[in-house]
Amino acid sequence: MTTPAPPTSPARTKGGELRAKVARLLADRPTDALTIGDMTRQLGHSHGAVRNAALTLVRRGEADQSGTGQPEFRANAQTAAAAQTAVISPPGTHAPRVQAATARTTIPAAAAPRQTGPIRRAGGQLYHPRELADLPDVEALNRLRDADVPVLLYGPPGTGKTSLVEAAFPDLLTVAGDGDTTVGDLIGEYTQADSGGYVFQYGPLVTAMTEGRALLIDDATLISPKVLAALYPAMDGRRQIQVKAHKGETITAEPGYYVVAGHNPGVHGAVLTEALASRFSVQIQVGTDYDLALALRIDARVVRVARNLAHQVELGELGWAPQLRELLSYQKTEAVLGTQAALANLVGIAPVEDRDAVADAVSKVVGVKRIAPLTLGKQLPAPAVRQPPGSTVSAHRSRAR
Repeated sequence: MTTPAPPTSPARTKGGELRAKVARLLADRPTDALTIGDMTRQLGHSHGAVRNAALTLVRRGEADQSGTGQPEFRANAQTAAAAQTAVISPPGTHAPRVQAATARTTIPAAAAPRQTGPIRRAGGQLYHPRELADLPDVEALNRLRDADVPVLLYGPPGTGKTSLVEAAFPDLLTVAGDGDTTVGDLIGEYTQADSGGYVFQYGPLVTAMTEGRALLIDDATLISPKVLAALYPAMDGRRQIQVKAHKGETITAEPGYYVVAGHNPGVHGAVLTEALASRFSVQIQVGTDYDLALALRIDARVVRVARNLAHQVELGELGWAPQLRELLSYQKTEAVLGTQAALANLVGIAPVEDRDAVADAVSKVVGVKRIAPLTLGKQLPAPAVRQPPGSTVSAHRSRAR
């Protein structure tokens, strides 16, 4: 009896080649819904690499995805064609930096498909791409990911920084940063199990590294620099971290692992240190696209107010202007409570120090008298209680007894 030879590791493939393999596997099993684990076992590649390839097929419309916790993938009418050709350079391949460099020299930027239409984010909302370096922003971010160039997005809250990252990277993990964020929130910590013992629960940084996923550090500049220092070894040439709390374990990043951060310069306590800024080779300012707000059919008068206030902010005359988030909230409020209440709410959400200027701008453009913040008024009178027939007589008889 001969002992079977141990399975050999598959040769390293470029992102497009693995994507074609995944498409071929799905096309060969058209009635099956396959998980990442199913495909990993069949193809012999890492979980993270297969996941990235499958998600890219979905984003390109070349496969269908269902489920969220453990997503399943199926072939569609485009899958068989995707299995025939290994396209290396389009965004979303998430290849390691050496492969990405080869791809960039092989295929010119203009040859890649452009993602110009609305993109559905994980929560179901649509994201409308904007232009960045003569490319749709989602495509530009994917190319930067392919080249392993970390990106810092900065701008006022509500301008769509998080929405952009979610639209660009379906495999995204997010850390919501604040002053209380700890190293354990990034790397992991011991938690009590149902059995009463303690187990080490890996954090989003380790998960992103081991699964080759994108990681957004939102409001990164609110996190203590000492905490952020735990991230830096995973962003340089080492692409490793040491989990001291868990036996000194060394974690090495899989291909596809990528870090992007968000920074709100005007938020109290947000400090962009030199150490943090130096880790992000590309820094992109994100503002509100007021033309998009008009295209989304938000009241043109309110958009004009926001645009004028934003200009005053740029001149240093004001500290706040409504961004796209506030304009979308205005639109929803108006649909429910009416224009007057929506305008009052827009004034009320402005910072106290800027509220008078915002109220004046709204009154001037909309053509109404000065608007006060949305406020509860006097108590409404209680409705009269109607007594059922005969109740007075019954009550009188009861008292008589």
